[in-house]
Amino acid sequence: MAIHYQVRYAASPKGVKTYDTEQLRDEFLIKDLMQPDTINLVYTHYDRYIVGGVVPTNKELKLETIDPLKADYFLERRELGIINVGGKGSITVDGKKFDLDYKEALYIGKGNKDIVFNSADTSNVAKFYLNSTPAHKAFPTKKVSAADAEIVEMGSLETANARTIRKLIVNSTVETCQVQMGMTELKTGSVWNTMPAHVHDRRMEVYFYFEVPKDQAVCHFMGQPQETRHIWMGNNEAVISPPWSIHCGSGTSNYTFIWGMAGENLDYGDMDHCKIDELR
Repeated sequence: MAIHYQVRYAASPKGVKTYDTEQLRDEFLIKDLMQPDTINLVYTHYDRYIVGGVVPTNKELKLETIDPLKADYFLERRELGIINVGGKGSITVDGKKFDLDYKEALYIGKGNKDIVFNSADTSNVAKFYLNSTPAHKAFPTKKVSAADAEIVEMGSLETANARTIRKLIVNSTVETCQVQMGMTELKTGSVWNTMPAHVHDRRMEVYFYFEVPKDQAVCHFMGQPQETRHIWMGNNEAVISPPWSIHCGSGTSNYTFIWGMAGENLDYGDMDHCKIDELR
């Protein structure tokens, strides 16, 4: 079976203060998500969040359960958010086919058993980025196109953080139990995302960076506001952000990232802002 997974445990802010670069990357950075004909998953103990990548290259790929779930099938007690960051593809959910183009999203509710991924063109394969969380209720499966997204313009070129936020799987567009996903696109000349920074102790978050040009990188910042750390990241890499941590980044070029969240509050604006001049 072409499915691989690893488990990441939660860490306290006190412990993270002592991490060196290698340990910080081992705990929070997620590399090699997008591999041909493979489903790669990371199960983190922060809100039992699962991050994944699915790349159906020469064959269809079916999402099977993994041992940590102790479930008969993957979505027995979970929900799933998906965004396509590759060529055109499709996802078949219990026999119903959904076509997904680049940057389109699909929400799949609890209780769906057969989830199958395909690419429309083997020379330009689909790359499906997955986020999954525990769910207490079954909501309908729903596709979210670019036209369906809630769009917010933020920042400015003067502060190098002009960006377009596309809320794809949020409570204003899709009914979910707790998973939320969206996309932030940095405008040419801007490099800072989520700045000013914030924390939200009621939710954890994962960032997936893509459209990072070749030979360029993003420096992702994390940690408590007065005890920050950084992780250098490349294209198609993700990073886990604990509830106690800031999450922002600056690139050597503009780029795009997908944010995903889970926790007890579905209010997008529920965040505790950090003043720029107070970060350390």
